[in-house]
Amino acid sequence: MYVFSFKMRAKRPHSQGFCNYLHRIVFVVILFQAVAVSQNVPEKPETPAKQTTQTMQNTPETAEQPKKPDATRTKPKYRAGEDPEFAAQNGWPVKYPEPRTGSILPGKRIIAYYGNPRSKLMGVLGQYPRNEMLARLKKEVEKWEKADPAHEVQPALHLIAVVAQNTPGAAKKYRSIMPNELIEEVYNWAKEANAIMFIDIQAGHDDIRDLLPRFEWILKNPDVHLAIDPEFYMISSEKVPGTVIGTIDAGDINYASNYLRTLVKKYNLPPKVFVVHRFTRNMVTNANKITLSPEVTIVMHMDGWGAPALKRATYRDVIIREPVQFTGFKIFYHNDTKNGDPLMTPEQILRLVPTPLYIQYQ
Repeated sequence: MYVFSFKMRAKRPHSQGFCNYLHRIVFVVILFQAVAVSQNVPEKPETPAKQTTQTMQNTPETAEQPKKPDATRTKPKYRAGEDPEFAAQNGWPVKYPEPRTGSILPGKRIIAYYGNPRSKLMGVLGQYPRNEMLARLKKEVEKWEKADPAHEVQPALHLIAVVAQNTPGAAKKYRSIMPNELIEEVYNWAKEANAIMFIDIQAGHDDIRDLLPRFEWILKNPDVHLAIDPEFYMISSEKVPGTVIGTIDAGDINYASNYLRTLVKKYNLPPKVFVVHRFTRNMVTNANKITLSPEVTIVMHMDGWGAPALKRATYRDVIIREPVQFTGFKIFYHNDTKNGDPLMTPEQILRLVPTPLYIQYQ
């Protein structure tokens, strides 16, 4: 504007210069004032549509304004064995009779070393000398105490007291019963480590009804419990142990449970823990007919080995799908890792739903 006025002045006669000059000054002053005023004009208010949106966003929802589903929200993805919704659909948590006073489960978690001192191949219990084995167990207990401080850890020694055989033997039962001296020795190890003890039975062709009375002398102790391994329960198949996977029916499990129940009442004992190994569906038939009682807490124990993904899938398919009472999970120091897979940690096992309360190391 100023450049334009200067050019105009150069073309006008000199007699009109002063008046025109004053006019131009007044014009410029007025122009600058108009610009200043325009800069102080407040911003244009929001349109009604924007105001309405703002009001709706700040208004609390009422019963007449149901929430709209969040299209961006997706269902969490879980690995096999870790989905709480899947567990709930299959009946977890299980309703069971309140255990008698002194029950280990569900208040504690049992961490057990499994095997037989006469064999380095059957598990960690016989793989190392006593002192080294107990020191290793103590380290595992400490790992679990750190991983889950909410659960007190109960160490255990899990002795295979009846070992399945691939030959009939003198009794023609395809099993070998450990002498009382060996059982007593392991029991003393357990007491030394403030641990409980499990008597594990691989029955072969023998009947659990005939085997259990042989162990009343040790089972009558309050810190001795029972386990049965259906993998080597061969009565129905009549096959040689180890050639096919055995099977046990709920009727035999109920018999063993009732036997323990009788001991609890007879000797005024705290509840017994009864572990049943399982890694296929057919290893336990009619699982839904297993009876529960305040005197016995039953653990269905996932006994399979392999990569972590396979173990979780087995836990889902044979443990979660057929609820009984409590669950267990087995770790094989060698078989789980022989193909280069990592050993599952306590933190990983704790993600399973339901969370296992019996952990066995072999």
